[in-house]
Amino acid sequence: MTGVLRLDGVTFRRNGIEILHGIDLEVRAGEHWALLGPNGAGKSTILGFCGAQTHPTSGSVDVLGKRLGRVELQELRRHIGHVNPRHPLRSDLTVLDVVLTGFTGTIERMMRWAPSAEQVARAQELIAMVGLDDRAEVHWPTMSQGERGRSLIARALAPAPELLLLDEPTTGLDVAAREQLLETIDDLSRTEPELASVLVTHHLEELPESTTHAMVIADGRVLATGAVGDVVTSETISAAFRHPIDVAHHGGRWSARARRRLAV
Repeated sequence: MTGVLRLDGVTFRRNGIEILHGIDLEVRAGEHWALLGPNGAGKSTILGFCGAQTHPTSGSVDVLGKRLGRVELQELRRHIGHVNPRHPLRSDLTVLDVVLTGFTGTIERMMRWAPSAEQVARAQELIAMVGLDDRAEVHWPTMSQGERGRSLIARALAPAPELLLLDEPTTGLDVAAREQLLETIDDLSRTEPELASVLVTHHLEELPESTTHAMVIADGRVLATGAVGDVVTSETISAAFRHPIDVAHHGGRWSARARRRLAV
């Protein structure tokens, strides 16, 4: 498998305070990574490197074979899909319009821009793939959170990216919508076999079945990294969240429960 993403000895300082300490990460084509850890651990900052949005204070970041600091960022970002449930769209766009903005990398439809027939066909294909083919003309303000999430996945896939980033994609979803979204993400391992992905979450229940690898971080440091079954353990998750937690894996999905304290 070819390399898609590599972080070597990455540190990051904000306001003179180092918040990431020597982060190493390597993602290859077809791998699906999860970044796990408590709030404030540094997950979103790492995702910023992956998306060519942030430069490290020290260390190196290579995205799709290009070294940050030596590459034109706008061109690089066109090959990265990004799913953010806090997508700041304010217009009355349809599902189809939202997906088409993936070709321009913009939030709104660009003025005087018209998609090609091939782009419209690609957008319609993706809308069907995420299960919204009967909802293509629904407008953003009236979409459910689950429909918005699936629309954003289709949008991110529109330009056929090599890397997909998912920043807490199930935020704000009820159980049914969460499960539908996770099914959509799982399907990508079949429909887009070479696509690599990195998903950020702090809930084990939000890990798709297709997750292959994980990195657990706390206080800006890596506690464990590697194959998901080796990394997502009771010991590691308890250490990351500083609380005794029992981790279980059943039917391809993960769960976590606080360990009960024995009555004295």
